[in-house]
Amino acid sequence: MFANNKFRIVQAKGVGWRDRYKATVETLPPPRDTLHHPEPLKGAYFWLAVFYVVYCARPEDWIPGLHSVPLAKISGVFAVVGLLLSLGRSKRGLRDLPREALYLLLLIGIFFVSAAFSPVWKGGAFFRTLDFAKVFVAWVLTFLAVTSLARLRRVLFIQTASVAVISIASMVKGASHPRLDGVLGGIYSNPNDLAFAIVLSLPFCLVFLLRTESIVRKAVWAGALLLMISALFLTASRGAFIAFLVAGGVSLWHFGIKERRLHLIGAAAVIAIVVGIVAGGQLKDRLFAISGEGLDSSSQSSAYASYEQRRILISRSLEGIEHYPILGIGLHNFSIYSGVWRDVHVTYLQIAVEGGIPVLILYLMFFGRGFSNLRRLRRSGNSDPEMSLFAGALHSSLVGFLVGALFAPEAYQYFPYFAVAYTTVLLAIEQEQKSDAVSVRDSNRAPTRERKPSFTYAW
Repeated sequence: MFANNKFRIVQAKGVGWRDRYKATVETLPPPRDTLHHPEPLKGAYFWLAVFYVVYCARPEDWIPGLHSVPLAKISGVFAVVGLLLSLGRSKRGLRDLPREALYLLLLIGIFFVSAAFSPVWKGGAFFRTLDFAKVFVAWVLTFLAVTSLARLRRVLFIQTASVAVISIASMVKGASHPRLDGVLGGIYSNPNDLAFAIVLSLPFCLVFLLRTESIVRKAVWAGALLLMISALFLTASRGAFIAFLVAGGVSLWHFGIKERRLHLIGAAAVIAIVVGIVAGGQLKDRLFAISGEGLDSSSQSSAYASYEQRRILISRSLEGIEHYPILGIGLHNFSIYSGVWRDVHVTYLQIAVEGGIPVLILYLMFFGRGFSNLRRLRRSGNSDPEMSLFAGALHSSLVGFLVGALFAPEAYQYFPYFAVAYTTVLLAIEQEQKSDAVSVRDSNRAPTRERKPSFTYAW
């Protein structure tokens, strides 16, 4: 009994010598780190984690027998059911949704209206918008169910480990595929999409490498980092390579220079040179082919043709924005509108021509909120080292994406939207921790009624 309580011995005043050492045993409030708050929405969080595994790891693409099972739909349905059964028992509710959630909802809503008035293909735009709308469900579930730093860490682990596994599976299965094109299905069928998923997950991989004290785990994360970079180079994605350079530079600023881990800069340089020599041949050819001179190989000629085609697509997208500036032509309809069955390789033009200028504005405001969340977190003065690591990784990931998006069609990939959700969750956790600390301090300062000395045990 005594092992589970804290006691304060209060000396009795104004009594005899014998009674002077009599005391009242009073239970004190337990310290904050021993307070047990049962985490809410356990069922919803479990199925949200399953959804992340299904979306990020795509097990149906590389595990035999799972291709015919709609894993994403099953996990999503159970996550929503778990959420509905748990509403009212969480520290957060739908009324607490931040502005970025409203921006995302409005963006999707305008896309539905755009589909109804699409001059290209109404039915296709509607069903593709319906499919894209799942990102809002996942976003809201992430905000409501990820209520602690431990839960956020698990979600980030799922995404990072899944992309690492996908990188390995792509290299194993895609040995004979140029640029790892079509090795896996779904979100990884296009080498640009695969490369951007890797770029957005690399900063988290570095965080897990830095935060662990285990030599074995450090070796595992270092190996995962090396393999992910190798897969990135093998995709030969020029836009993702630019995003990689930017995200890597921001990561080295946060974790190498600011945190005084200067050895990271040397290690990064060595890795980039070695991987570039071993796996970067096709990427080098595609980068040099932009000039249009010295096209000595079929890959260089193809890369230059792709570059010229993208210039034409940019011009075509600007024409589409000029003719349909308010509602656009409908989600994923530009490939038909262009006449060459290709997307414009600029995310901002892609979303503007398909959704209209209002959607582009909401899109920019949505990602602006991600940076705003990180800025508020930095100004809060939080000293939690793990929280600082994750904040630095999220900043690196978002900056890398927004720069790389100038060179790739990534408007509808979920990973960037997840990154903004992580910033929202991280800020909410920090504010809730601060609120809990204030509540505990105020309760400890509350005046107590003076008690007469006695032998009473207050349990």
